[in-house]
Amino acid sequence: MRPLVLLGFLGTQIDAAYTGRRWDRWRPTVSLFQHEDFVIDRLELLRGKKGGELAQEIMDDIASISPETELHDHILEVKDPWDFEQVFARLHDFANLYDFKPEEEDYLVHITTGTHVAQICLFLLTESRHFPARLIQSAPARQRSPEPAHYQIIDLDLSRYDRMAERFKLEQAEGIDYLKSGIPTRNAEFNRQIALIERVALASTAPVLLMGPTGAGKSSLAGRIYELRRQRLGMQGPFVEVNCATLRGDSAMSALFGHRKGAFTGASADRGGLLREASGGLLFLDEIGELGPDEQAMLLRAVETKRFLPIGSDQEVDSDFQLIAGTNRDLRQRVREGLFREDLLARIDLWTFELPGLKDRLEDLEPNLDYELQQFTAQSGRRVRFNKEAREQYMDFARSTEARWAGNFRDLNGSVTRMATLAPAGRIRVDEVRDEIQRLRRSWQGGESASPLLETTLGPDYNMRYDAFDLCQLAQVLEICQGSPSLSAAGRRLFAVSRERKRSSNDADRLRKYLARFDLDFSDLVRTAH
Repeated sequence: MRPLVLLGFLGTQIDAAYTGRRWDRWRPTVSLFQHEDFVIDRLELLRGKKGGELAQEIMDDIASISPETELHDHILEVKDPWDFEQVFARLHDFANLYDFKPEEEDYLVHITTGTHVAQICLFLLTESRHFPARLIQSAPARQRSPEPAHYQIIDLDLSRYDRMAERFKLEQAEGIDYLKSGIPTRNAEFNRQIALIERVALASTAPVLLMGPTGAGKSSLAGRIYELRRQRLGMQGPFVEVNCATLRGDSAMSALFGHRKGAFTGASADRGGLLREASGGLLFLDEIGELGPDEQAMLLRAVETKRFLPIGSDQEVDSDFQLIAGTNRDLRQRVREGLFREDLLARIDLWTFELPGLKDRLEDLEPNLDYELQQFTAQSGRRVRFNKEAREQYMDFARSTEARWAGNFRDLNGSVTRMATLAPAGRIRVDEVRDEIQRLRRSWQGGESASPLLETTLGPDYNMRYDAFDLCQLAQVLEICQGSPSLSAAGRRLFAVSRERKRSSNDADRLRKYLARFDLDFSDLVRTAH
């Protein structure tokens, strides 16, 4: 077995024996050496300057019952043993100077003796591994019990305690689930990011940068990070959110940093500013890449020092806020273009997470669809569901290459809200789905159909009836037909290359058969064109 080393304070009160019957009294430091099956090879006794006589008595008694134990006496100079900062600093110095050999020896830190301040400091330094040790706590035996005093060894590696480890796992799972709004997401990369965000949110107060396309959920996630910190860490201040793209000129500086009355035209009263409002809480600056150079410079100082100068003031103000920034831009490219400060990016880039858009999380479409229906029910008080055929048709379109989801989850939210609002008797039918699909198509195409000619010829739901491959070819055929005086003339233009390789060719017949595949007739196309 490896040598066992005990480190602990001399208990100036409870280690002392005030009568001649000192062996009948429980003395914590001595009692640890009275166990036959618990051998301590070395004692490192810590004490103040005035405890010399008691320390010598304790070490003499230990030597008499455990002669194999090596005894060392250490004097720690602390002016006020109840001053936390002094005691911690002195123990910290001792830990740094002591020649720990954890690969060769085992260490125990005794936290029964010493002031409460000393015990707390020993615990913290052991938890941080400055003392590479386990804790040991002792207690007197029950009255009239023949048993020696009790002791308990505590390993601060919580993973060794199954029940505690399970509690931590459950708590972490609850935090992750909360950050995902309770949605059982399936995308592996997104789940990995959220799990990491949960750990960072509870372990760090440094700035967090959320990157991702518009509508990817940055604002919602920032709000949930705030709520998680408020619930778990007791954050007291408010959640303050601002879209930096809406801030321009003096109004941007004033909105963020505040101003004094008369600082500029229209400043008729003092204004605290959003940074000051967020003190003690969390400030979410969405689209931070849109800030101007002056705002970036002042924000950098505010993030670094928690101090800034309101417009028109000659006195700085304090604000101890935590920052989450959001952007849909490539900030490094903005730095290269001279549009974003490199030092500010370095300051907010410690924890960066890139949220994928809906198009990259198609496996999460269905659970998010159910979530949006639940949200609609909660907000409207009206429960709405899909008919089976309608749901299948909507999901087929939503997962197809045609569905752009340009606005990501905002598009999905708007889509579900529209269908649920129009659904008769709480049921979304195929009719509502078809209308919504057309609405989404027009929205993603700037309000116009991808091909007005195809829509006029085939009907508004043509995209649902034919493959995109066929539609691309058909669009050009229709354009040529409408610009030709006859079926034969259109055929000659369409089959000009292939007809030169044949002695005879019936181009009109080939074109007629092609159009028939789409239930079209050339004469109808001509009438439509005119």
